[in-house]
Amino acid sequence: MTSAILSALSVLTKPIGETTVHGTQHTEQEALMAALQANQALLEERLRGEKGLYEVRSLREEVRAGVPWICIDTEDVTWSFVQECLLLLLSLARNLTLQLELFNQAPSPAMSRLRTPEMAPPLPPDVLSVAQQKTLGAALQFVVSLGLCPYLAPGVGVSLGRRSAFGKLVEGLVCHDVAPVPERRLLTTTAVLLELSVLSSLATMVYTRHLGDVMAALCQLGYRPEKGTTKEEKEISKEERKNCREALQNLLGKVYQPIVIKELLILQGGPKQAPPGPGTSGGNRSPLSQAPPWLRRLCGQLLSERLMQPNGVQSVVRAILEGGAGGESDWRKCDGVARILAACPQQSLSPDSYYSQVCPQILELLHFRDKLTAQQFQRVATRAALTMVQDCPMFALQYLLTPLFSSLHRCGRMTGEGQTQVTVEEWELTRCAEDLFKICVVGNSPSAPLLKALGEVIPVLFDLYCFTKKNASHLRAPCQEILLWYFGNSELPVALSTLQQLCAMDGGAGGVASGFHFAPGRDGGAQLTPSETISDEDDALYERVSGEQWRVECLAQLLAEMKDSDLPGDFFLELLQALTCWAAEEEEEEQEVYTSAMTLLQLEQHLLGKVTGRGQKLALLQVLAVMCEGLPHTLLLHKPTQVVEFIVAMLQRACVGLDQVRAAEGPVETQTLSMGMSLVATLLSGPSPLSAEDYSSMFRLLPPLEEISQRHPEVVIQELASDLRAAIATHGAYQPDNVTQATQYKSPKTDNNVPTKKNFKTQTRLYSPTLHNNASTRTTQTPNTRAPIQTCIPNLRTQSISGDGDSLAQKTHPSQRVSSGSGQGPAGVSAPDGGQSGGRGCSSSSSEPSSGTPSRAFSDCLLGACDPEVPTRAVALRTLTQAIQNGDREALQNQEKVLTLFLENLEHEDTFVYLSAIQGLAVLADFFPERILLRLQEEYQNGPSSQKERSLETRLKVGEVLMRASRAMGDLAPHHGRPLIGVFLRGTRDEDRSVRASCLSNLGELCQRLNYALGPWAQELSTCLTALIKTEKEAEVRRAAVHVIALLLRGLSDKATEVLSDVLLDLYRALKWVVRSDTDDVTVLHAQLALEELDDVMRRFIFPAQKLEKKIVVLP
Repeated sequence: MTSAILSALSVLTKPIGETTVHGTQHTEQEALMAALQANQALLEERLRGEKGLYEVRSLREEVRAGVPWICIDTEDVTWSFVQECLLLLLSLARNLTLQLELFNQAPSPAMSRLRTPEMAPPLPPDVLSVAQQKTLGAALQFVVSLGLCPYLAPGVGVSLGRRSAFGKLVEGLVCHDVAPVPERRLLTTTAVLLELSVLSSLATMVYTRHLGDVMAALCQLGYRPEKGTTKEEKEISKEERKNCREALQNLLGKVYQPIVIKELLILQGGPKQAPPGPGTSGGNRSPLSQAPPWLRRLCGQLLSERLMQPNGVQSVVRAILEGGAGGESDWRKCDGVARILAACPQQSLSPDSYYSQVCPQILELLHFRDKLTAQQFQRVATRAALTMVQDCPMFALQYLLTPLFSSLHRCGRMTGEGQTQVTVEEWELTRCAEDLFKICVVGNSPSAPLLKALGEVIPVLFDLYCFTKKNASHLRAPCQEILLWYFGNSELPVALSTLQQLCAMDGGAGGVASGFHFAPGRDGGAQLTPSETISDEDDALYERVSGEQWRVECLAQLLAEMKDSDLPGDFFLELLQALTCWAAEEEEEEQEVYTSAMTLLQLEQHLLGKVTGRGQKLALLQVLAVMCEGLPHTLLLHKPTQVVEFIVAMLQRACVGLDQVRAAEGPVETQTLSMGMSLVATLLSGPSPLSAEDYSSMFRLLPPLEEISQRHPEVVIQELASDLRAAIATHGAYQPDNVTQATQYKSPKTDNNVPTKKNFKTQTRLYSPTLHNNASTRTTQTPNTRAPIQTCIPNLRTQSISGDGDSLAQKTHPSQRVSSGSGQGPAGVSAPDGGQSGGRGCSSSSSEPSSGTPSRAFSDCLLGACDPEVPTRAVALRTLTQAIQNGDREALQNQEKVLTLFLENLEHEDTFVYLSAIQGLAVLADFFPERILLRLQEEYQNGPSSQKERSLETRLKVGEVLMRASRAMGDLAPHHGRPLIGVFLRGTRDEDRSVRASCLSNLGELCQRLNYALGPWAQELSTCLTALIKTEKEAEVRRAAVHVIALLLRGLSDKATEVLSDVLLDLYRALKWVVRSDTDDVTVLHAQLALEELDDVMRRFIFPAQKLEKKIVVLP
């Protein structure tokens, strides 16, 4: 039956070219009209003549008798054709409904027994083939084109003339002035299409192709105003209009919402500014005509309802953005949708209800994980949120920002006591950080409400950032970017106040609530949990102090990321200004406070305030220290004005110190004042001339310079301050000579005995202050120049003779000798040879030493290598090593003496000494391999000492030298390494197990560098290693032997099959024997690693990598 009905429909909708039309038609409309009449006549003929269509005829007559809208005597050919199509479609729907009822009944027992698990389930009867769907689609298209679209009012839906040229042809065929009236025809067609859509298979065909036309018809039938309509149009009853409105609501509720929204936007029509021009087809470029006012209002109301329902925002976004290619037009669509979402529609009951329903849905758009839609959804959500914050800050704060920051607010406001579980989950903090990053950093549209709301949770966010710096967390990057964005877009006073709050300098509490802390989450995030109670006061104090220190270090690292910002420098100057104010308040605080007249409450408040002030001052000093140590000066003083502000703070602090006699004469205050005035002189006498703006910014230096010139106790500083003030005031017109000289000015009161930071580190490392001049001398040399031995070696004997004060009081600068101000002798202390101990390396090295007699400096260095003091001896050995590395002529000429010293110091018990000797011997072996290696081989075999224990230690140290020498040979290993193989093989028979293990270790290091030169030794090596593996009792030696095989295979790699071809099987069997039989776990592990190396070698040998190579041979 279904096939017969569809066959009848195919006859009715047969194309024009296949119909038999007699006569001559002069126009396309006449040809189409004749085709429609011929198809109807052909259908009637087949229904009466063919037996296969008898059931179709009966069903059609039954349907005809049951519908009230049949008009038999109509004069409109198109409507008569539409009626035939509608009758056949209703017949098809009733037939499919009956068959589905029979199909859904219980199957017969015979069919159930025949069905197997492999069989596909039977298809329901409403499933149509591709050809049948094509026939049905053609019938529906005829129905909509001839029975629905021509009767829509102007501006309702998309007219047929705007769709295609065929649509214009169809519009001229319809007769509106014959029965039935157009409004009744529209109602009939729409009702039949809705009846067809009850079946799912037919509904898919109707709604996927003609949803917009059906919606337009329902809107016109249910909502078109009756005022101004004709008498015929008023034949639609109120009950029928009500049914159309209900049908429209049901249709909008059950169809996929993005499609509904898209169709409503089309029904809303084009803009008002571009009305369609009558009689001009090409005058209007807009694809949509202007809709009537009632339809625009209706569509706006329906769109608002779709938007405010659950997941309405997502539906609107999908309707507009689905199918985009991600180009520039899609970004503009995203911004347009965001503006629509941010504006409250007129149809909404109140802005409060609208934003309360829309804002949570906007936040949900940020959480999509689908890569295809997440980018566009996040763009819409970000722009909508930022637009709401700017246009409607009150509603945005209540419904958007407060839920957005809720997790961070909860972290700072937790007050529950006795909680033992997680209070803020990991997924909440992760989502909060990611949403903030998308809105603030990606959106990058700062506004005052957003910055204010974000500033309230910055302390908690900074605590989270500090936690992520301790662990590997994916939240570190978004937290850092959010903090940088906030500080980069906030006003300077707000940013400085927030930084002080993060450093706990304002005394206010912030961040995570007391009794809670962040803990690692399972997915690499963080979660807020209650802190464990610490009963010990010392432990609690330590935790608090270490936490504050870590916060300051994290803040310094955060400021270091602001490379293009002035905020670090401004914050540094703010701290210096606070330090100056602190110095001014010290004298007032030291005044005695009479507490006898105070009550207990007043006394407690006084003491608490004093403690709080002290704590803030300590925090200030801590932040200043961390910033000075961790941030470069180019970041702290980013602009010239910041340099001037820095100098102003220094001079003001010096002026405050003038009131205190002790402070004014102290070394720190004097050095600070000298540095500040030197900076001013450098600015004034620099190579580039200063502009008028620079001089105007330097006018702030005039008051402190004037006070220094009048009140400082030293006359020299007074004169310099007065000259600097005059130079600034005259814009450089008056500039005395001492201003230029002040760039290298040092106060006469400066104590040269104060060690610098670098000297202090050197003294601490060498356990002796006598090497101060050595460190200062090394810092004055260029690393890449080869200086003579006098420049590299200090006068060690003179340093040992002179005291600490004399050696540290010497001035190492070659062009300036400054005597101390405490009445001491000259800076240079006379050495026994008439030279000066402090300046020998810099001034007495102009002439080369003679080849026969060593210079005094070299002799002192040789004597220092025998000095009983460990630091002196170690430095002398290091200096000799450095001289050899630099190719010093004198050191190379006396290589025998240097070699003897190194060998003697191998027996020293101090680690620093004999390691320095080992390093020196390795360098000597690199410069003179043939000679030095021969000597070392003798020492390694025999040992210089007669005592057995001492000889063993020395031989092991010589073995270390040989191993380092083997590593340094490089490509020369096949030439110089052959004698070493024999030495190491003989050492494997030594009676001491440590020597045997050492020889095997050195043998492995050497063999992996010999490559093909190892071939003659392969058999001997295999025999030795196999015997040791199977017969050695000491596990340490067996481990070394197996490790030699692993190093051998690793070093030879793909060449192992060639070099070790004769012994590879023996080595493999030995390794397998170790894995099966050895009792030592470490030896078995080494054997397994060696087998893995061998497996890799053989796999590459058997299955070589396929290389796309082409050999080109040039014929002679």
